[in-house]
Amino acid sequence: MTSRERVLAILANEIPDRVPCDTGFWQTTVERWRREGLPDGVSPDDYFGTNEITRMAGDFSMRFAERVVEEAGETRTYWDSDGALRKDLRTPDGSTTQWLDYTIKTRDDWVKHRGRLKYDEERIPAGALENWQRSRAAGKAIFFQSHACFHPTWSRVGMVEEMLLMKEDPDFIHELYAAQTQLVIEIFEGMMARGIEFDAAFLADDLGYVTSPLISPEMYRALVFPYHKQLCDHFAQRGLRTILHSDGNIAPLIPHFLDAGVSGLHPLEAKAGLDARELRPQYGEQLLLCGNIDVRKLAGTREELEAEIVGKLPAAMEGGGFIFGADHSVPSDVSFQNFSFAMELISRYGTYN
Repeated sequence: MTSRERVLAILANEIPDRVPCDTGFWQTTVERWRREGLPDGVSPDDYFGTNEITRMAGDFSMRFAERVVEEAGETRTYWDSDGALRKDLRTPDGSTTQWLDYTIKTRDDWVKHRGRLKYDEERIPAGALENWQRSRAAGKAIFFQSHACFHPTWSRVGMVEEMLLMKEDPDFIHELYAAQTQLVIEIFEGMMARGIEFDAAFLADDLGYVTSPLISPEMYRALVFPYHKQLCDHFAQRGLRTILHSDGNIAPLIPHFLDAGVSGLHPLEAKAGLDARELRPQYGEQLLLCGNIDVRKLAGTREELEAEIVGKLPAAMEGGGFIFGADHSVPSDVSFQNFSFAMELISRYGTYN
C-alpha cells in the first residue's frame, strides 16, 4: 500500500497492511544522528519512512507588520504578525518565547483591527498547488492544517487575559473565536478552489496542562465547543474526518471532542498520563489514536523502549485505528541506534495479518 492508501484505510476504520507512521524530530536530533550513522543528504523521514502525511496550511495571522525592537546576543524582541510583543531566546531547535505585550487589549482594539482577519487569496502560500501535486505523486496522505480558536486567541490577547475574558466577558470571546473560525473555513475553501484536495483535517488547539485541561469541561462546552463543532461539521461536509492536536492531559475533554465531531487525537502525551491501552477499550473505533509513544522511553534502555512499543501496540492498533508517532517531536537525547531499534519493532509488531 502507498502511504495515502494506508492512512485512508485508518481514517475509514479499515485494516491497512501495517501501522502508518507520522512523527517529527528536533534539528539537534538530526545533527546527532548524522554523527551516529544517518547518511548525509538523507532526512530521517526518508531513511525511516516516518512521514506519511503532508500537512498544508495558510496564513491565519492578523498580518501586522513585524517590527524588530532589539536584537542582542541570542535574544530577539519584536512585534509579531498577530500584534504581540515577544522576546525570543534562540535555541538550537528554534526559540523559547516570553510574551511581553499585546496590541489587542480591549474590545475597542479588536473592533479597530478585526478586519485584519479578512480572507484574501494571498493567505494561500505561493506554490501550494505544486506542493500538493508533489505530495500526491509521492503517494502521501495530505491533511489540511490549522489552529482552531483557543490557541490563536491567546497568541493575540495573552493567555491570562483570554482566561479572564472567558469568565468575565464570554460574548467578546465568542467574537474572537468566531472570526478565527471563519478565516479557517475560508482558507480551506480557497485551497480547495485551487484544485487542492485533502484526505483529512488537522486542527491544533493546545488545551491541556500536564495534569489536566486548562479549562473545565463546562467552559469548553460553552465557549470552545461551538467552534470546534462548526469546523468539524464543515470538513465533514467535504467528506473529511478531523484530527485534533492538543498537548497535555485532555482526557476529561475527550467525550466533548467526540460530540464536536473530532475523530482522532494527537499526540496523546504519555508524559501527561495518556495511555492508548486505556483509551482504546474506553472509546473503541470512535477515536483514532495518533502518537502516544513516550519519548523518554525512546531515550531509555532497549528494554524500556521495547516494553513501551510492544506493550502499547496491540491495544493501540486494534481495529486499525492507530498512527504510530512519538508523544512529542523526538528530542536529541534519543540515539540513532535507539530510534532504529524502535522502527525495527514497528516493522516486526506493527503489521496486520
